[in-house]
Amino acid sequence: MTLALRAAIAGSLVGAGAALVARAGLTLDIGVGRRLRPLGPIALDIAAPPELVFDVIAAPYLGRTPRALRGKLEVIERGSDLVLAAHHTPVAPALTVTTVETVRFERPRHVTFRLVKGPVPHVVERYDLRPSGDGTAFEYRGELGTDLWALGAWWGAVVASPWERTVASSLHDIRTEAERRAHREP
Repeated sequence: MTLALRAAIAGSLVGAGAALVARAGLTLDIGVGRRLRPLGPIALDIAAPPELVFDVIAAPYLGRTPRALRGKLEVIERGSDLVLAAHHTPVAPALTVTTVETVRFERPRHVTFRLVKGPVPHVVERYDLRPSGDGTAFEYRGELGTDLWALGAWWGAVVASPWERTVASSLHDIRTEAERRAHREP
């Protein structure tokens, strides 16, 4: 086998591996050189009571997943306060990342997410809801971890930006729906 052919094969294998990691088809969790980075914080004031905001967040997980979310959210296993869910997130043309997470509901103040499978080996996130005036003070915080020292830190930076954009978009939708419901209630 020639050197050029070996290099082409190696390059193809590395490219295929990178594509699997990017799509979250392969999670590298070797626990060596773990680097952690914060996600968020994102703070919002939502003009709806915490119980209503909590219900908006929990409904697609604990109840029936709305048809509009079925392409993005798949509840694999559902319990009374904990679900295992797959989230399908398009991040580029022809590239959808699938993460599998546990989602724990502590009514009416906290929702906690823990990554089981995804493009990085470690993510924990938390939504905190507190009464504030006539509404809810909402805060999102998380932590993303990667392995392999500087290489992992680089990959974490690549993943963190679209991750936070996806969360921000979801929070925008939660805020909009909670406020819509709050304004239509008597």
